[in-house]
Amino acid sequence: MYTTAVKRDFVAQHFLVGGDWGAENQKHSHHYQVQVELMGETLDAHGYLVDIVDITRALEELCAELRDKTLNELPEFSGLNPSIEHLSRIFCGAFKQRIHAANLSRVRVQIWENDIAWSAYETRYEP
Repeated sequence: MYTTAVKRDFVAQHFLVGGDWGAENQKHSHHYQVQVELMGETLDAHGYLVDIVDITRALEELCAELRDKTLNELPEFSGLNPSIEHLSRIFCGAFKQRIHAANLSRVRVQIWENDIAWSAYETRYEP
């Protein structure tokens, strides 16, 4: 299985709801780092799993949509605690919609909210 990955970053805000998490219940910023990993069994005619230019473009678009936003205020988080787990799933779904490659089988998104904590979401890719 081949894997190709690209990493970018963005700053966004959130506050956690539904529990007593101290300072996390107050609006605060994270310098998120996000890595997308694309997996598949075969390469295209050019020897690519997916062109890194296409991956980078989709990743940058999504990071730009979240940059300097408060996650709680976005429609994707309506009714959800804006946890890093939800963020990784929502980001993965949005990324999948922007990538088109017949040879992909899986997409994984890993997001760090700081130097020690991250969450990932992985799903099958169905063009």
